[in-house]
Parts: sequence; C-alpha cells; structure tokens
Amino acid sequence: MTTPPFAGLSVALVTPMHDDGRIHEPDLRAHVERMVAGGVDVLMPCGTTGEGVTLSPEEHAEVVRMVVETAAGRAPVVAGVGSSSTRTACALAEGAREAGADGILASCPPYNRPSQAGLYGHFTAVADCADGLPVILYNVPGRSAVNLETDTILRLAELDAFVGIKEASGSLEPVHTLLRERPEGFLVLAGDDVMALPVIALGGDGVVSVTGNEAPALMSRLVRAAMAGDLQEARAIHFRLLPLFRANFVETNPVPVKTACHRMGWMTPHVRLPLVALSGESLDRLEAALDAAGLPDPEEL
Repeated sequence: MTTPPFAGLSVALVTPMHDDGRIHEPDLRAHVERMVAGGVDVLMPCGTTGEGVTLSPEEHAEVVRMVVETAAGRAPVVAGVGSSSTRTACALAEGAREAGADGILASCPPYNRPSQAGLYGHFTAVADCADGLPVILYNVPGRSAVNLETDTILRLAELDAFVGIKEASGSLEPVHTLLRERPEGFLVLAGDDVMALPVIALGGDGVVSVTGNEAPALMSRLVRAAMAGDLQEARAIHFRLLPLFRANFVETNPVPVKTACHRMGWMTPHVRLPLVALSGESLDRLEAALDAAGLPDPEEL
C-alpha cells in the first residue's frame, strides 16, 4: 500500500457554530479556504479541536462533506472518529468514507480505559469499518485516560490499514522508539504544537496542529523549515509562537483557539456545552499571546 501524503502540517480544524449550536457553514467553508491559502497540507475535521464528540453522526458526516467539498482536492481530508464506543466510532468511519474523506484519525476510546488488547481490537475494528481508508492512530492519554503503548503502536503499524500515529502523550520518549523501530512509510506526527520542532528534528513527519487554525502560514513555514533542516528559521517561528502554543490550552481546547479566531474576525466564538466561553484572566493571557505572535498579520495569512 502506498503511504498517502499525510506528512507536513495537518490542522485539527475548529467547527464554527451559531449561538444556538448549529454548524456555521459559511464560517466553516471560509476557514477551509483560509487553511488552503496558508499552505496547510492536511485538513482534519471532527477531532478534539472540532468538538467531534458533541456532533451527532449526521452532523459529523455533514462537516466532513463540507470540508471535502470546499477543499476540492487541494488538501487531503482526514476525519476524526473518536468515541468511547467502538460501534459508534465504526459508524463515524463509515460516514466519513461516504462523505469523501481521504482517511480517518482514530483515537483511543475515552473513559473506558481498555487494556492494550482492547485498544488493538478497537483500532482494527474501526479500520475494518473504514473499508480501505487509511487510518492514523491518535494517542492522547490526557483525554482518554489510557496510553497506547509503543509496542501496541508498532504492532498495529505492521498492518496495511495503519499509516501513522499522532503522538500526543506529551513526552518525547515514545517518539524515539517509534522513529527507530517503525516500518518504512509509517508516519510519526507530533500531536502538540510545542512538540512539532523537536519531533521533526528527530526525523518525524510533521504535526497535527491547533495553532494552525490561528496562524496557518506561520505554522506552515515552521514545519517546512524544520523538515528542510533549516533549524534557525524553524526555531525563530517556534519561539515567536510559543506563548500562543501555551495560551491555546489555558482552558480546555478548543475554547481558546475558537476565541482567538473570533478575535481575529474569522468566525463566531461559540462552543457547545459542557464547554463555555473564555473570560477573565484566561482571555487576557490569550490576547497577550496573540499580540506576542503579531496576529493577525495580513502578510502571514
């Protein structure tokens, strides 16, 4: 199986919403256009940043369809299919395939805390339901309360369906082993913006970014410079954006990044319960980080 072109800068897209919680289609389509213009390599709707767990199956498929239609082949679309229920994750994978996605991002099921054997069974079942769509694994123990261990990742990596891992454990330790032991063509992607430069410097293949929603061109420059070995350029952008990397998690993602996109005039800030709007000291920290990054910057975006 030929590895799909999922390396480089992936952006975990926010899902713009009206104040009553309905999907804001014009803002979503405009945001996809903004990402493409900014040089984003891969679009990832319906993940954590896209509030995928609050979308109904019908909404999930509709968001994927709108992103696919708007991207119009200019960037591949990899849809998040996270759920505590394997059956639900399978249904989301089927819906994403029917909506035209080029791949799926499958996360560890939150809350259930399955064993490694259970995780292996979950991922292989979702891959079967995806019916040929490439699968990128997503390890995010801070959300799922369970860690996808390196041995399990490497075991899954031997199967044709699995083409990469979004590693968001917050540690470089598993990255070292994955990069040393992975089969040829298996992508290792940083799962956090702050880890993009170190992971790529070790030989990784890119990042799945939150900050790309706010600064697509800058994040594209950072990733391309790092992958080309221009560490001076990559470091300069990394340190410019570092306060924003941190501020995007001053409260639960995607509340800060949606607020930032609203502050830049791009979309509504609305999130669905149980998330609520950013305010007070958290809002002050986010605004200071945007100022430090020089955003919005018309020349960059």
